[in-house]
Amino acid sequence: MANVSNERLSVAATRRSSRAWLRTAVAVPVLISLVSAQVAIAQVNMPMGSPLDPSQTNQRTQTEQDNRSSSSAPPSVYVDPTGSAQTISPTQIKNDGLASLPTVSSNSPNPRVKPAAPPNEFERYVANSLGRSLPRFGAGLLLPDNRDYALPATATVPPGYILSVGDTVAISLIGSTEGSIERQIDTDGKIFLPSIGSVMLAGVRYADLKDRVSAAIGRQYRGYEVTVSVRQLRGIRVYVTGFANDPGAYSVNSLSTMVNAVLAAGGPSAGGSFRSVQLYRRGNLVGEFDLYDLVRRGDRSNDQVLQNEDVLFIPPLGKQVAITGSVNEEAIYEAKPGETMQDMLRIAGGPNNLADETRVMLYRASDLSSSGAIQITAGELASQTVRGGDLIQVLSEGSLQRPLAGQSVLVRIEGEVNKPGNYFVPANSTMADIMNQAGGTTPRAFVFGTRLERNSVRVQQREAFREAIEQLEMSLAAAPLTAGQTLDAGERANQLAGARAVLERLRAAEPDGRVVLDIPPSATAVPETLLMENNDRIVIPPRATTVGVFGSVYRPASFYLDERAGRPMKVSAYIDRAGGPMRSADKKSIFVVRANGSVLSRRNGALNAHVLPGDVIFVPVRTQSTSVWTKIREISTIIFQMGVSAAALAAIK
Repeated sequence: MANVSNERLSVAATRRSSRAWLRTAVAVPVLISLVSAQVAIAQVNMPMGSPLDPSQTNQRTQTEQDNRSSSSAPPSVYVDPTGSAQTISPTQIKNDGLASLPTVSSNSPNPRVKPAAPPNEFERYVANSLGRSLPRFGAGLLLPDNRDYALPATATVPPGYILSVGDTVAISLIGSTEGSIERQIDTDGKIFLPSIGSVMLAGVRYADLKDRVSAAIGRQYRGYEVTVSVRQLRGIRVYVTGFANDPGAYSVNSLSTMVNAVLAAGGPSAGGSFRSVQLYRRGNLVGEFDLYDLVRRGDRSNDQVLQNEDVLFIPPLGKQVAITGSVNEEAIYEAKPGETMQDMLRIAGGPNNLADETRVMLYRASDLSSSGAIQITAGELASQTVRGGDLIQVLSEGSLQRPLAGQSVLVRIEGEVNKPGNYFVPANSTMADIMNQAGGTTPRAFVFGTRLERNSVRVQQREAFREAIEQLEMSLAAAPLTAGQTLDAGERANQLAGARAVLERLRAAEPDGRVVLDIPPSATAVPETLLMENNDRIVIPPRATTVGVFGSVYRPASFYLDERAGRPMKVSAYIDRAGGPMRSADKKSIFVVRANGSVLSRRNGALNAHVLPGDVIFVPVRTQSTSVWTKIREISTIIFQMGVSAAALAAIK
């Protein structure tokens, strides 16, 4: 009985010593940081006497076992992609894993990565034929910024994952015995657990890992629970060969797939195929993957997980076909043997909403006897096999501009009419028809100031305005900014920057599409024979009672116009009422913008003309003829302070 009591006291003392050891380890983290990385990992939360206890004896046993398993193997020579030979010992491979081999790692920036492949000959041919370039389908995956896509997720290990040499396994115990440890599977496929011995894990499915470890520990202990995980996946070396953008050897994650490795290598080159990535294992073809399945359909069912020393081969590029027109994605596509025009249109996303599906044009580069396009009907698409160099165009139906005589139109009329609103009228309707439906004008209507905005005119104005801006840019680049030569380089640079900023604002300006109606100021009816177009907008304002004077005058203002006082005054009289021109005014360039949108310049007698209701008189600032900057400033003042596009165009001219 005394001996039993002594044994119990000894066990209790051992447990107290173990708890004291834990408190010391937590309180002195500096000492833990001085231990080697392997010992530090093994000692986290492990009391003495645990089957996961990293005692020196057990560590020495593990080291001796490792040395015995690798001492007999000769060193190997590795030739890296640059041609340099390096000697790698088996011990280094055993301790560091395959990821330490000097191959290109997908987890770090690759100095060998080349930019995306340049256009090939067919791509240049398509650009010359269409007048614009078409992208190669799938090339967006191959940009350098997208190389991170090649990094596989490591947070979730699938149940069917097979453990092998280099994987790091984490084991934790709670219950009658506690502790945690991490072990890397050695070259014999085993891990060593203190007090347990070697446990074979190579070839074990991840789903069976817990049972395998629990069975090994259960030979020595009872009343515990085991938690296992794969803390770090092994590195494997694979080879991407053939027509890859950056062929070579790559060290990747053991969960990496064919797609991951191909994208890490920059994808297919300009002469490489997207439709066939072949996987060779120990000299045998074991898989083939079509990258179009991933990009277009999201299908990775044939994307196999790689194994160490696998070889990926990218064959030469197959037949290329350009698809343009009314499809959902215009691009250059690669066709497999036997694929039809219908198959290729399906890969291009099919016809879009505006397509005329009954009319598809085929331009065949390989048919030298053909003088032009071949029209393919909808029924022939499934039977017409594509050839390399084909250019397929799906014609548009919805974007065709139709004759006005056959269009029903929607017209919006507002302002001084009895029934403002949107009116849908048949083709060939005139403005008189719209006015009849709107109930005619009110007594306050100012017909001379009628504003007609038209989409087709807006498009023409936009093009003319763009050309005018381009001319200003050319003048700015070719002419000196000021007439004098006294400005230093810094001042000239500031004026140049300011001029370019104004040009950017001019470029952002949007013409209003206004049509100037040729009607007299005293008119009481709109032009009755004017044909309406779809989406026309008519605004009839109330009769104006003011005349505006703006620009380089002493008192810019809008002046009341009392037409009952008799004959209206001249333009020059209203300039005098605004205080007259300033010393900086350009008297020769004075112009008047009338309510109907027309412009009256001084050389057309603007100063002696009698004012009309709604007139806007503008006195520009005098500028030097050689100063492009001041001309641009004057034009921008007209556009942004007055908002009169017609006056702006007149000033540009």
